Amino acid sequence: MKLKTILKDIKAKNEFPDPEIGEIVYDSRKAAEGTLFVALVGAENDGHDYAASAYENGCRAFLLERYVSLPEDAICVFVPDTRAALAVCSAEFFGHPAEELAVIGITGTKGKTSIAHIIQSVLDSGGMKCGIIGTVGAGYGDVTLPTVNTTPESYEIQKLFRTMADGGCRAVAIEVSSLGLKSHRVDGIRFSHAVFTNLFPDHIGGHEHASFEEYKECKKRLFSQCDKAIINLDDDYSDEFISCCGSPVVTFGRKNGADYRLLSTKNFKEGHSLGVSFSFEHGGIKDGCMVSMPGEINAMNALVAIAVADDLGIEREKTKEALSHVTAKGRGEVFETGRDFSVIIDYAHNGVSLESILETVRGYEHNRIISLFGSVGDRAQLRRKELGEVAGRLSDLCIVTTDDPGFEDPQSIIDDITAAVDSVGGKHIGFVDREEAIRYAVNNALPGDIIVLAGKGHEEFMKVRGKREPFSERKILNELLFGSESGRS
Repeated sequence: MKLKTILKDIKAKNEFPDPEIGEIVYDSRKAAEGTLFVALVGAENDGHDYAASAYENGCRAFLLERYVSLPEDAICVFVPDTRAALAVCSAEFFGHPAEELAVIGITGTKGKTSIAHIIQSVLDSGGMKCGIIGTVGAGYGDVTLPTVNTTPESYEIQKLFRTMADGGCRAVAIEVSSLGLKSHRVDGIRFSHAVFTNLFPDHIGGHEHASFEEYKECKKRLFSQCDKAIINLDDDYSDEFISCCGSPVVTFGRKNGADYRLLSTKNFKEGHSLGVSFSFEHGGIKDGCMVSMPGEINAMNALVAIAVADDLGIEREKTKEALSHVTAKGRGEVFETGRDFSVIIDYAHNGVSLESILETVRGYEHNRIISLFGSVGDRAQLRRKELGEVAGRLSDLCIVTTDDPGFEDPQSIIDDITAAVDSVGGKHIGFVDREEAIRYAVNNALPGDIIVLAGKGHEEFMKVRGKREPFSERKILNELLFGSESGRS
């Protein structure tokens, strides 16, 4: 594709030649002859510092914000913001694939991953093949596609959209993070639906957001580029998000006036599977449904999927059937033990999310609630206090262990957490080795116990001293319970 075609919707500050471009890159190591190198400015690295390296690798076309000393045959195109420009030119490079898909964006502090998976399952079951992009990765059907961030760079998003559209997808559910919005990763995408789940202080400080207000304002950006907004009316900030929408709004929640109003919920336990049945009202008509994920929060998440499916013409009965067997990896995920106790795998890694999952499982008949968790190293000391206090209050036993210690001593992190558990009178035991901790939990479980493995969720690694070491809670559980990594034979 010609350079001027790729950049036809970019307001460049200068004139430039028009060579053929075979690929867009923003990593100088991937630069080669025929590539366009985009110098992205990040919190820690500035792509302009690597332009010379890209040139040495054969690249001759550069998208820049400022002057860089390069040989005379380098084609330099100057724009005000390379991140915003990358979003626009990537869409052009891949032929605007979002226009071939119903793109459902989900933003909020909690619930993005669960809702994305529920929507994908419902649409797939309703005959509308749906892709997914988010924390757990990307893919559609049996196809898995690699990603790095919850919301990938704009180029990667457009590439994924193209792969999905060419693979027969008619829709895609994408988690849209506040940092993704701040970094222009979804610029230029017209979302068929934009979902707001909830808002709590998070991702504030360091290289993330300067304040809660900035965090909130970044979230709001999504609702200026959608055809329909779906808003949680129960959230304290719902009015603010509704007021910033320039499109029709559909609301959900328990409050009177919600378009999809949750009326009642009832937890159910079938064997060791935990789910929730619920009733709701829409358009003056009452209906009922069940979802195979635990707690009222998943009844609310299911309402979002029902609203999206209704709007996209999926038959309600097909939606309800899909919800009855939906799962989301590492999000209230029930691991089948084959024993007389239950295990839940959840990504809860801060006080708010841990409190949510523990309150949820306490709503089910149980003997003891056992929480197994740790906290990240090198930062987030306040998080350790929150985790310890929450678990100490809501668990009968806290098994405190390692979770992404980084360069910090894992025992030091455990000591910080157990001090917080002690402060609320909680009972605890500590293991530096997380596998040993899981073994202890399983081998000492009593009939009716519910064990919550919190913090790792979908992840299959542990961050230790700058490396990602393989670590799978599912493999460990399978070996302990069934004698093999793959579970029952």
